[in-house]
Amino acid sequence: MTLNVKTYWESETAGVLEVQGVVTLETQRRIWGLAAKFRALPHVREAVPGMNNLTIELHPTAPGPETLLDELLERWGESSPAVLPARRIEIPVEYGGAAGPDLDEVARHTGLSPSEVVQMHGAVDYTVYFLGFLPGFAYLGGLDPRLAMPRRREPRLQVPAGSVAIGGEQTGVYAANSPGGWHLIGRTSVQLFDPTRISPTLLSAGDTVRFVVIGERF
Repeated sequence: MTLNVKTYWESETAGVLEVQGVVTLETQRRIWGLAAKFRALPHVREAVPGMNNLTIELHPTAPGPETLLDELLERWGESSPAVLPARRIEIPVEYGGAAGPDLDEVARHTGLSPSEVVQMHGAVDYTVYFLGFLPGFAYLGGLDPRLAMPRRREPRLQVPAGSVAIGGEQTGVYAANSPGGWHLIGRTSVQLFDPTRISPTLLSAGDTVRFVVIGERF
């Protein structure tokens, strides 16, 4: 499949490669592979994978920075999918009620019952595509397309840590109390971010996540 790719400057020393179209695990794996190649280059300060994109920041003293966008395109054409070291992590979730105040709205929008939403959300393995937005917040790929939801028209000013949510074609868990515009369908007691741990984030890119139902309140 031919992918439409564009590049642009984020700053004087940072360039972005962005893949247009639907987010897929195959594309994300190519982005992981490309990030690894750039991290190995001495003139690269940081390589940050995003959803269908990769940002490369050069050291200020890097030679020929104006060639970065061409280099991104060239190396993308040569890139191959990378499979990252991965763990399987189960996250217990209580769905609905005060823990998931938007579950009924998701059910109405999708034409499903709340019980069917819960069953479908917990029936698949998700892959961590990347971490962003907040420390420890993992964007998970693999959501059943029937559960896709537009973001809330009015974001909440405060979403409790541990809230399990759906936004667009993604699902994820809020790792800290924060504003947010995704639909909240449940909550977990698992702590996804702890700055006192040796590895502060529970999840990493490439990990497999499964949501386990421990309660339902409809």
